[in-house]
Amino acid sequence: MADWRFLHTMIRVGNLDRSIDFYTRLLGMKLLRRTDFPEGRFTLAFVGYGEEASSTVVELTHNWDTESYELGGGFGHLALGVPDIYKACADLEAAGAKIPRPPGPMKHGSTIIAFVEDPDGYKIELIQAK
Repeated sequence: MADWRFLHTMIRVGNLDRSIDFYTRLLGMKLLRRTDFPEGRFTLAFVGYGEEASSTVVELTHNWDTESYELGGGFGHLALGVPDIYKACADLEAAGAKIPRPPGPMKHGSTIIAFVEDPDGYKIELIQAK
């Protein structure tokens, strides 16, 4: 198992273009690939900060006939390290993103965190890089 690698996390999204815009324009990821599966009526889009061969990425799954999903109680969040969490949150908020938890120390700790919501309501934790 030492040679195993985390490849991606998959989330289902209601509007693929809106989600790609959020992850690329607002979070600075790149659209790595997008594939339509007409027979199955779904599209897969992979976004990330680096190529799939060497980086963990996010798979956005869009089922053509589903506009929204219940997020459920089991999913927690995605996490991103950022160099300036206060600037990142200000920029995201100015661009229209929801910041349900503004930057500040985590409860029972000193790490500075914040949360931003993607267009489908998934939480992305921002962590101040040390």
